[in-house]
Amino acid sequence: MPANTTAASTKKKGRRARLLVFVLVLALVAGVGYGAYWTVSTVRASFPQTTGTLDVEGLSAPVDVKRDQYGIPQIYASTDEDLFRAQGYVHAQDRFWEMDVRRHMTAGRLSEMFGKSQVDADAFLRTLGWHRVAQEEYDKKLSPDTKKYLQAYADGVNAYLKGKEGRDVSLEYAALAFSNDYTIEPWTPVDSVAWLKAMAWDLRGNMQEEIDRSLMHSRLNEKQIKDLYPAYPYDLHQPVVGRGAVDEATGKFDPSAEASGSSAGSAGSQDSSGSSAGSQRSQGPRGSSGAAGTPQGAAQGFQTQLSALSDSLERIPALLGPNGNGIGSNSWVVSGKYTTTGKPLLANDPHLAPQLPSLWYQMGLHCRSVSDKCRYDVAGYTFSGMPGVIIGHNQDIAWGFTNLGADVSDLYLQKVSDKGYQYGGEEVPFTVRKETIKVAGGGSRTITVRTTNNGPLVSDRSNELEKVGEKAPVTTPAPDRGDGYAVALRWTALDPGKSMDAVFKLNRAKDFDEFRRAARDFEVPAQNLVYADAKGAEGHIGYQAPGRIPVRAKGHDGTMPAPGWDPKYRWEKDPVPFDELPYEQDPQRGYIVTANQAVIDAEKYPHALTQDWGYGSRSQRINDLIELKIKDGGKISTDDMRTMQMDNSSEIAKMLTPYLLKIDVSDDAYVREAQQLLEGWDYTQEADSGAAAYFNAVWRNVLKLAFGDKLPKELRVKGECINVRPADSTGPIDEQNRLVRECGQRDAESAQPDGGDRWYEVVRPLLKNEKSEWWQSPASRIDEGTTTRDQLLRRAMIDARWELTSKLGKDVNSWSWGRLHQLTLKNQTLGTEGPGFLQAMLNRGPWNLAGGEAAVNATGWNAAGGYGVVWVPSMRMVVNVGDWDKSRWINLTGASGHAYSAHYTDQTDKWAKGELLDWAYGEKAVDAATADTLVLKP
Repeated sequence: MPANTTAASTKKKGRRARLLVFVLVLALVAGVGYGAYWTVSTVRASFPQTTGTLDVEGLSAPVDVKRDQYGIPQIYASTDEDLFRAQGYVHAQDRFWEMDVRRHMTAGRLSEMFGKSQVDADAFLRTLGWHRVAQEEYDKKLSPDTKKYLQAYADGVNAYLKGKEGRDVSLEYAALAFSNDYTIEPWTPVDSVAWLKAMAWDLRGNMQEEIDRSLMHSRLNEKQIKDLYPAYPYDLHQPVVGRGAVDEATGKFDPSAEASGSSAGSAGSQDSSGSSAGSQRSQGPRGSSGAAGTPQGAAQGFQTQLSALSDSLERIPALLGPNGNGIGSNSWVVSGKYTTTGKPLLANDPHLAPQLPSLWYQMGLHCRSVSDKCRYDVAGYTFSGMPGVIIGHNQDIAWGFTNLGADVSDLYLQKVSDKGYQYGGEEVPFTVRKETIKVAGGGSRTITVRTTNNGPLVSDRSNELEKVGEKAPVTTPAPDRGDGYAVALRWTALDPGKSMDAVFKLNRAKDFDEFRRAARDFEVPAQNLVYADAKGAEGHIGYQAPGRIPVRAKGHDGTMPAPGWDPKYRWEKDPVPFDELPYEQDPQRGYIVTANQAVIDAEKYPHALTQDWGYGSRSQRINDLIELKIKDGGKISTDDMRTMQMDNSSEIAKMLTPYLLKIDVSDDAYVREAQQLLEGWDYTQEADSGAAAYFNAVWRNVLKLAFGDKLPKELRVKGECINVRPADSTGPIDEQNRLVRECGQRDAESAQPDGGDRWYEVVRPLLKNEKSEWWQSPASRIDEGTTTRDQLLRRAMIDARWELTSKLGKDVNSWSWGRLHQLTLKNQTLGTEGPGFLQAMLNRGPWNLAGGEAAVNATGWNAAGGYGVVWVPSMRMVVNVGDWDKSRWINLTGASGHAYSAHYTDQTDKWAKGELLDWAYGEKAVDAATADTLVLKP
């Protein structure tokens, strides 16, 4: 046997041995086959003390921590510093493993915990430099008060950790200790600030769409790509803000003004092809040439780069979920004029990745007496690892978030050499730094990070990208080939900002003006903020779009990678001014809805915010439900708001089902049985609905036949193979020009077509064009090819019937959507990559869920990958503004991150049913709900 083979075999045996030890240790922890002593001592060792008293270094006075029957804490302190020190202590009690993993991720140090499998992810994150930017924010940008609170929080975390071994902090450390000599480090303020970078990354806007559009050029022409990225349907789905304009005299947005519509999109507008004027054109299916101003020709090497970059993005742990069109949230607020309470009602449910424990941690932060030395009386949803409340209410106002979806990142193709990069006809030296990645089990890896004026070279992190440009047939006006090309990332979150200041300002805001002043500092991630207060007869409602949104040069709209050597494509120095961003207060319609739809009509607004909004299915459904309820003087109650959150209606089902019912399948009794499920169906996706199961299976197969099999391999599901024409081929298929076998390369959760509401707008016009080229699909061994709409719909109905027969059984009366559409909650570290035994210990589920993609009850699934749930309403709240103790809330999991705690998943069953818990806020209500009281003493 060759020496290298022997060495490889030895390494494999070593890994297996370590894994075996790891599993055996966990078996001991679980008490499988061994004494109960191990189970009790090891599991309970990390459970936090929640009653009695504890000494906490640094406190100036006692702090009370009152937990209810679900373990949700309300903290009472006498100073701001004591309040946030106690918050850090309590977060660490319940969630430190989660906090520790998160800070290692944001710092690019996962390899220190989990070994060499994480080196590539760490290298990419070090290249982005999240922790470096967070340190710069802390040193140079944040206010003295914010830094004081961050330090107090870190002191509280460290007070909890003091004197504890890993097994005393969390069960996972007890297991990790047998395969790693990892030691917990003290928490720092910068660890908290860096979390905002992870949040910004997962909500970064259209980077994936930018990559996907470029990759599509290997198989599709410009018109076809335009078909797959239709314009936002303003005539069907109203934007957040219905009116308003930037006043040229004052330079401020006036929400009451009527826009002229003449200056819209000055930062870049789309031409007839659907791409930005002057942006990159690449080869279509028949070898069409590119336009001037950017790299031309097939650019196959560049396509390879983008494919590799997409793979790199998938390896980054997504704390919030798969990035893309489906990720978002719902929030809406209704004026007291239309509510049963006479004051506003505010609802919010962010749609994020399901994970265990939930991303959110419910908590109240209360000063015993609000004064200059103690300014907070706030409750809501927090991030473990960060002080303050992210979403919730204080004694005066309530607020909610959804993702704005602004385009805040661009990819640049850079002409590079060993010494630097070309810009404006000159060679500019890179900014270079070294990063050393320590790896558990010994050893380290040093990487070189090269940065341009358009950001770091992310292509350096892939072996495939090291030879960028060697095969790319670029011609004039691109620079000469030289050493090749690289890909740089320009992203607003890589510039230091003051978003952490905004959190504390928001927590203590008392009115709409202070709310907007807080929003001014909320630079990344760009969010939609909704607002409500109880002042006056009916209270007030409002909306603000904050965020650092770049101003691009004319002709560049951010939808495609840009030539980094051309100064015309650089961002302007200053972003869109905050005073010019859309907002409104007390609109005449009496309600505000944000659900990732367009913020304002692009034809009536001077700044290009993005070309890739969510397409508005959820938002319009919420608008319609509100309008229906208040029609003829009706009033909306707290329970009505909850019912709206659980609405399962499917817009695509309403659009497509009438066509499916007209398809003649009388010659196939089995398919006819399934078709009959759709007769009389109300288009709602309840968990027990057989009709919803069949329709969604048909929709998935329509997408596959019409679009999926025509997309390049880089976008299709990994491992799924089809026979296709070579990308650079022309003429008939014959012996010399054969079909080739191509297998998909994309992770199932981010493959295309994902079935989101963008695809609704793709299909809508095609349904009226019976002979569109998209309805053409090739014959297979068991199916005839299709040339018309009805032929393809029939084939999809047949394929769906047999797919569900294999998954759910032959009897259509036994089918249910929930059996297909399941949620399993997974521990985001050891519960995702470990062996089945380990996953069974840490994970929970499955739950059969209602809802679906682009429904208000957005239990998202990726149609290319299957029916499993990939994102969910990560929490739900309905705030009864002014009468705060009548508010309601729920979390996806529970307060605790300890796998065997009673509060690990004690809210999940209720969440799945759409139930909400009472949300105590006032001291009397909190005392009545208190199950455990812990006093933290100086």
